[in-house]
Amino acid sequence: MKKIGILSDTHAYWDDRYATFLQGCDEIWHAGDIGSYEIMERLSQIATLRAVWGNCDGQDVRRCTTELYRFKVEDANIMMKHIGGSPDHYDHSVREQLLIETPDLFVCGHSHILKVMHDKKFNMLFINPGAAGLQGWQKVRTLVRLDIEGKTFKNLEVLEIKR
Repeated sequence: MKKIGILSDTHAYWDDRYATFLQGCDEIWHAGDIGSYEIMERLSQIATLRAVWGNCDGQDVRRCTTELYRFKVEDANIMMKHIGGSPDHYDHSVREQLLIETPDLFVCGHSHILKVMHDKKFNMLFINPGAAGLQGWQKVRTLVRLDIEGKTFKNLEVLEIKR
């Protein structure tokens, strides 16, 4: 079993509550718009970091991340991309990837809207962890934590931080 922390859209903002919530995670996944290499360094001190770059990320972040990241944790196939849309409204850049090889879990960011749901069409879990940073219109900043055991996702928790 692996404990995973998921966040997105920090936009170079750090909050010590991230470290508290993510402590004990085996991996941290950042779904883009990280904002600075320093955020990546801080997250890497807590756990193994997997990250994709977002549309607002500069070259410092893009040099050590990728736009689309496919990987496996336990027995689950994961796909992560910053701009991904949502079930029934996936971004055109993602739709083809989902048809080529549907993951068990698709993680994206960009919208600043927390959304966790089962996509019946693709039979996969969809997670957008919302926005952890201050940039944007969201009234509540959010991060997600869950366990992966085999191909099962369980014990999902959300940290909400009011602005």
